[in-house]
Amino acid sequence: MNRMLEMEVFIAVVDQDSFIAAADALRMSKTAVSRYVSALEERLGVRLLQRTTRRLSLTGEGRLFYQRAKDILASLDEAETEVASRLLEPAGLIRVNVPVTFGIQHLAPLWADFLKAYPKVELEINLNDRLVDLVDEGYDLVVRIARLESSSLVGRRLATTRMRLCASPGYLRAHAPPRTPHELAGHTIIAYSNLVSGDERTFHGPAGEVSVKTRATVYCNNGDTCRAIALRDGGILLQPSFMIQDDLRRGDLIELMPEYRAIELSVNAVFPSRKQLPVKVRRLIDFLVSAFAAVDWGDSALGEPLML
Repeated sequence: MNRMLEMEVFIAVVDQDSFIAAADALRMSKTAVSRYVSALEERLGVRLLQRTTRRLSLTGEGRLFYQRAKDILASLDEAETEVASRLLEPAGLIRVNVPVTFGIQHLAPLWADFLKAYPKVELEINLNDRLVDLVDEGYDLVVRIARLESSSLVGRRLATTRMRLCASPGYLRAHAPPRTPHELAGHTIIAYSNLVSGDERTFHGPAGEVSVKTRATVYCNNGDTCRAIALRDGGILLQPSFMIQDDLRRGDLIELMPEYRAIELSVNAVFPSRKQLPVKVRRLIDFLVSAFAAVDWGDSALGEPLML
């Protein structure tokens, strides 16, 4: 028998919780459905379903096979969609939401190249640091810089960036640089208020993980404003390397306690689902992955990421 069809029939029986309902959904006879499930169990040499007159239940082997079979069929659907989409020319509007600073510094220079490559595509680009609801607000794609939490959304990693603790030379001339995270309590802190961790700061140092609570003098929901205050000797800043790497290279900012590594974040292209992903969105994701493939914000020499 067809192994893929056996899996499809078995999944339908489990999802419908009934041989009869599965037969209706698949437009088969109940006898055919029973025959496919029995053939699958015989070939595997295990019972997948416990059948009674009132209900069906999965065995332990059945639960394992059900999940693996769903994953296989989903991968097959994705592969077929991707191959078919390559024959189509991307066209139409793509609504994109991106963080403000990252969008200006690293994405803005890319959009013209994408539009030249796909002239039938239109872009609507919204920049803000608010955590938008991709589905409810009608976005095709969002770029998020965070640890991508488990959810119904799907993401592809574009790059990684490390949070780096720094201050200006002027500030450090006036204040003794902190040697350990606990010494941050005696300093002026400039805090980016959209950080999920709030006032909690976690570092990985020579003796392991260190967490400290800091109290900021300035809270701001815009990273550029935090950076501007730090450049004017306003305090100690914790910001991602993609934003401040040029300042560090020029010496306008100095990294503090480099032996204490702050958190690593992932730059992700996030979208609702891989299944039936529009070709225009797939092309944009592939374009962004390629554009950031060789990016270097100065973290590569610091070793492997610790918290990804």
